[in-house]
Amino acid sequence: MARNKNKTQDKEAATGIAARFRTFLPVVVDVETAGFNHKTDALLEVAATLLRMNENGDLECHETYAYNIEPFKGANLDESALKFTGINPFNPFRMNKTEDFALREIFRPIRSEIKATGCTRAILVGHNPTFDLNFINAAIARCNIKRNPFHKFSTFDTATLGGLAYGQTVLSRAAQAAGMEWNDDLAHSAKYDTEQTAELFCRIINRWHRLEKLEKAVRE
Repeated sequence: MARNKNKTQDKEAATGIAARFRTFLPVVVDVETAGFNHKTDALLEVAATLLRMNENGDLECHETYAYNIEPFKGANLDESALKFTGINPFNPFRMNKTEDFALREIFRPIRSEIKATGCTRAILVGHNPTFDLNFINAAIARCNIKRNPFHKFSTFDTATLGGLAYGQTVLSRAAQAAGMEWNDDLAHSAKYDTEQTAELFCRIINRWHRLEKLEKAVRE
């Protein structure tokens, strides 16, 4: 009981981005993979964008961390998936990192941001994020990483939010409906898709925030 009471008190005392999302820190993530099966297929790219709230209460993209990943031992590499993404996993210019190294490097600033903002945990934001979260969780298990900053199953989905805000569920179409530029040649890289998803998420949240303020002003 005492533990639950402390959690409630933390949420009531939260400010800024912690208050906006019930002490969860939204972190935008995208992965590129060698297939659809998170248990057997290789994780090839991972990127995460941190968000911050400005003095007006609007969300802004802050910093992105991205790594190319060396396929884990015994990983399946589906040729159709590689053709779709255009990724050659063994290109020496990719400067591949191990899953363990990449995840630990990405998790470090996320944990620092959680602490700095008074949040209790990160929550993954993605476009159809169950896919990304499954691959992240599978890699965490393979690497035996004990301190996972993300909520194990809860996410924010920009496909759903894009459908609500703009009537578009495809990332490129939702982004363009939100007034963003889109480059098909850069798409399907984790860094580009993460940053575009982050900007889309910010625009949707900020649009809702402005509507809230407008409704409040009208009521007063």
